[in-house]
Amino acid sequence: MIQLLGLSGIRRMSVFNNIYSNKKVFLTGHTGFKGCWLSLWLTLLGAKVCGYSLPPNTNPSMFEVLNAEKKIEKSIIGDILNNFSLEKAMLDFEPDIVFHLAAQPLVRLSYSEPVLTYQTNVIGTLNVLEAARKCKSVKAFVNVTTDKCYENKEINRGYREDEPMGGYDMYSSSKGCVEIMSSSYRRSFLQDENSYAMATARAGNVIGGGDWALDRLIPDCIRAINNNEKIEIRNPIAVRPWQHVLEPLSGYLLLGEKLLESGKKYAEGFNFGPNEDSVLKVSDVVQKVIEFYGKGEVFVHKKDNLHEAGLLMLNIDKARKVLNWKPTYTPEEAIEKTVDWYKHFYSNDRNLLNYTLSQIADYVSLINWS
Repeated sequence: MIQLLGLSGIRRMSVFNNIYSNKKVFLTGHTGFKGCWLSLWLTLLGAKVCGYSLPPNTNPSMFEVLNAEKKIEKSIIGDILNNFSLEKAMLDFEPDIVFHLAAQPLVRLSYSEPVLTYQTNVIGTLNVLEAARKCKSVKAFVNVTTDKCYENKEINRGYREDEPMGGYDMYSSSKGCVEIMSSSYRRSFLQDENSYAMATARAGNVIGGGDWALDRLIPDCIRAINNNEKIEIRNPIAVRPWQHVLEPLSGYLLLGEKLLESGKKYAEGFNFGPNEDSVLKVSDVVQKVIEFYGKGEVFVHKKDNLHEAGLLMLNIDKARKVLNWKPTYTPEEAIEKTVDWYKHFYSNDRNLLNYTLSQIADYVSLINWS
């Protein structure tokens, strides 16, 4: 178990009303970038975490670098497409709440692996929903999707939770399907008082230390800088709602708290993103990375023929009003925190776990949701 390191322990526990202390949490996708951060945060909050996921799919991986398997209650390497393994793992653990993050999360990979993308994101999610329904201990379920679930018309405002689902590419459309399926599943199977409360959480373009996925802007920048190569940009004028990984995770945890405390009152979809006036162009993000890292050179790569959205933003008014959630970092602060983590990694910092935990503690100390 992770020691609290004396880092604002009381504040850290109280930010979610102490709801996760001694709770059993079943977390899919715990070997991934976001999943690893969430597993560490949950453990700091006193939760007993059972992770269920495929092995890490990047080298290096945050999960392996931080030896995260040893920091949680239980780590199971398994596929959400394997019904038997998934159901057994959940029934054996008897969780209070499920956070479902396992997914095929890359737009560009969905062009080469469309069937796997749909199998993992749609059927895999259905399998997790079904496993949770068979596990009577489950009281709440946070189903993580993406900002790309919306039918993107590249309008100059954020999308609201009640707007149509869609998606140009196979990844985006698979997540739109997940949202539609989740709504149908809720109405079909989760209406009686004994069923769990399930909400969906939408966020996108998350950045932070420990992400080494291919074809993501920050990891591509970091790799290029440390290989003394020029940074390639495919779409420099594209506008995205950049946010540090701890921002949406704080939203997921807050949503989980509300589901555990108040049940189906919060069983809806919620957007978690930065303020609309805080979005940045891809080229601006790259320049900030170079500035904070202290080196790097950029050039514009000839754009390929794979579609990429030019503009995508989320409206977070609902999360503000209903959950009392709001962003904590500016995009510039998010980029600086991200670059600092990688600088610690590439300096062979032997206390990288402690530094990671300190980033969580620093973030929590700045939260102001009142």
